Amino acid sequence: MIALKLGVISDDVKNVIIWGNHSSTQYPDVNHAKVKLQGKEVGVYEALKDDSWLKGEFITTVQQRGAAVIKARKLSSAMSAAKAICDHVRDIWFGTPEGEFVSMGIISDGNSYGIPDDLLYSFPVTIKDKTWKVVEGLPINDFSREKMDLTAKELAEEKETAFEFLASA
Repeated sequence: MIALKLGVISDDVKNVIIWGNHSSTQYPDVNHAKVKLQGKEVGVYEALKDDSWLKGEFITTVQQRGAAVIKARKLSSAMSAAKAICDHVRDIWFGTPEGEFVSMGIISDGNSYGIPDDLLYSFPVTIKDKTWKVVEGLPINDFSREKMDLTAKELAEEKETAFEFLASA
């Protein structure tokens, strides 16, 4: 979406973060994203100059992407999941380029972003020698904090529901 809006190829956009759950609460965060424009790398916010789109339509469109694929195809969005798996395997196998990171759902234990432990939560990671590491120290503004906490709350509730179901089985 960002590449289309800026008239560049998707490979020119990097470091967009998907925080949290794969659901309508996932938070696509471009605060740390960069885009290559006319040979120069700039921040996505600086390049787009459209806060309302980035905090509104962009987020909701990404959050509803899975449902939109299912509605359009009248079939499962399994190919999207398969593509994501292939991308993850590629990233694990070859690593992430210097200065770039990808988002992966990992166990949240010991993270520095205030996300409760014991959740499978998507964080920005770098990968080297087939080992991932959470990108530490990214500043989180109040808007992002609210979105990140909302998706963590949903994951915690899903976890609790799963444990209740297992206890009664």
